[in-house]
Amino acid sequence: MVIKNKKILYVVLVIIVLILITFILNATKREYGNDEESILKVIRSIDGYNYQSIKILEIKDIKNERIVPFLLNNNPGYIQFTKNKRGNYEWNHIEKMENQSFASFLVKLKGGELPNLKFLFVTNEENGIAKVELDVNGQIFKKELKVHESSVAWIDLPKHKSAEYKYKYYDENGNLIEE
Repeated sequence: MVIKNKKILYVVLVIIVLILITFILNATKREYGNDEESILKVIRSIDGYNYQSIKILEIKDIKNERIVPFLLNNNPGYIQFTKNKRGNYEWNHIEKMENQSFASFLVKLKGGELPNLKFLFVTNEENGIAKVELDVNGQIFKKELKVHESSVAWIDLPKHKSAEYKYKYYDENGNLIEE
């Protein structure tokens, strides 16, 4: 009887060790957004984002967040990471705009500190918008953009419980494009 119990104990221990080894190997294989190369691997690992043509435009760290605007087959997008307890950046949000030369994204940062919203503008070489005016509850923010270049621009939004956003876009000659 003691021999059977020892065999069962050994089998259970072997199974536990195998499970732990599998868990550890999977944890070390996981990709993080710790550098440009690993960010590209993370983006390509996500369904719908596994294109070869990815150009990272900027890596911006804001407290424990990492925001990375990019062009995916020349379409604007961004990916957001949060630093975990081990110091690795885990992705938690990704977004892209198809068939656009200019895109704006409302980036929500984690944590209770305000302001925790930013507007992110991402352009490719086909962009003809030179200036954006953003009206947030009557407060006007202006941002210059590079025309016919891939670029990134940010607007820090003020503290608001709720907000209404209105845009005006201008070409390089100062003419209103759309409202």
